Amino acid sequence: MDWLGLIFYFVIIIPSSIIHEYAHGFVADALGDPTARYAGRLTIDPRVHIDRWGTILLPLFLFFISSGRFLFAYAKPVPYNPYNLSYPKWGPVLVGIAGPAANFLLAATFALVIRLLPGSSLAPLLAIIVYANLTLMVFNLVPVPPLDGSKILYAILPDSAAQVKAVLDRYGFVIVFVLVFFFFRLLSPVIEGLFALLVGQG
Repeated sequence: MDWLGLIFYFVIIIPSSIIHEYAHGFVADALGDPTARYAGRLTIDPRVHIDRWGTILLPLFLFFISSGRFLFAYAKPVPYNPYNLSYPKWGPVLVGIAGPAANFLLAATFALVIRLLPGSSLAPLLAIIVYANLTLMVFNLVPVPPLDGSKILYAILPDSAAQVKAVLDRYGFVIVFVLVFFFFRLLSPVIEGLFALLVGQG
């Protein structure tokens, strides 16, 4: 990826992360929790979703320390109250997977455009949109809080695993930090495999 591509990736991953958060709020609202709507977060207006660290400083920092090899960003998490949801056990799971699902739909849509316009000069830029959204999807499905995958994990863990949940809740941010800065490459084969499947490579 050249410098122009990296800049485009930076521009794309921010709105993609905002749509990710909007999807959380939309599904929570549909399931009976108006918290995001009352907080003014049920919108794609970037001004209410941008997090100074996660949306601006973190991707810039990662860009420079990795010499442009790695970029990641996140928007300000949309608030929701799980006790308001229609389904106490699985409601949080539906809210949690809504964000990654939105990113997958974006990736699949632009991948379809690439397939329908083979050889188009826009294909490299469209491919970056696909890759950025797959990155957000896969990373957020890691089952560690505060990532969305933890909601799925917590729903299927038995009550006897309360201590495991407590440890993850306490050290989740540390684990995510270590993953982002030292082990993100372990997720790359999954992202690249999905990318190849969607755009028809390999």
